[in-house]
Amino acid sequence: MARVEVNGVHLNVESAGEGSPLVLLHGFTGSTATWAPHIDEFARSHRVIAIDSLGHGLSDSPDDPARYGIGFASEDLIAVLDLLGVGKAALLGYSMGGRVALSVAIVAPERLSALVVESASPGLPDGEARRARADSDAQLASEIEQEGVEAFIARWERLPLFSSQSGLSAEARATLRDQRLGNSAKGLAGSLRGLGQGSQPPLHDHLPTVQAPTLFIAGELDPGYCRMGREVCGLIPRSRLAVVPGAGHAVHLEQPESFRGLVLEFLREVNR
Repeated sequence: MARVEVNGVHLNVESAGEGSPLVLLHGFTGSTATWAPHIDEFARSHRVIAIDSLGHGLSDSPDDPARYGIGFASEDLIAVLDLLGVGKAALLGYSMGGRVALSVAIVAPERLSALVVESASPGLPDGEARRARADSDAQLASEIEQEGVEAFIARWERLPLFSSQSGLSAEARATLRDQRLGNSAKGLAGSLRGLGQGSQPPLHDHLPTVQAPTLFIAGELDPGYCRMGREVCGLIPRSRLAVVPGAGHAVHLEQPESFRGLVLEFLREVNR
């Protein structure tokens, strides 16, 4: 574990294993702990690099919401790779982290050996929908600041998007809640305002330029992101969709063995 300085902020970066680099990018309310059940297996064949997104985990939480934006997030990731001496890496991003991974695949295609996107959107193409989402995210950010992280997480866990997680064991749900509660109100609010889907320019027009072989993973219990996966794979040339039975939005959490198997087999194919 190490906090590294890039572009004027400190990010928490954790590394394990040796081999071809694999960078892990968590979702909103997550941290490097998101990937704890998978690190050891990934590290058997890869140099695993897990990063706490700005405003999450042990990384900084700047005051300016614009500093969390997807452009800065992409630049920060590239700077981390430079600092670690990594020329090319496979990127695996979940939800918010998947949006960052897609952005990096567009702005710095030469830095990717492969791309794995789990339950992530390339943004909202409709301007009115983006404005509505930005307003909603800003309101939610204010509520986090006023009510605190614990009240927000209790409400977040009840979202229909995460309903399939009710099938997790009590221990798994408690571990997930503890990890989410480890984040700060300031960081989560800043991330919502700066890196929410309402603040992100849509990437659809740029997806045909993605050069890296791409795997989009979605859970069959998350029909919205299954549709999103079909849309994304229809635009990225060397891509395919994997729909995982018995999983919702967080495939890595709800069907961990299937998730790991898909990722590792895909990376083996790419590295042959």
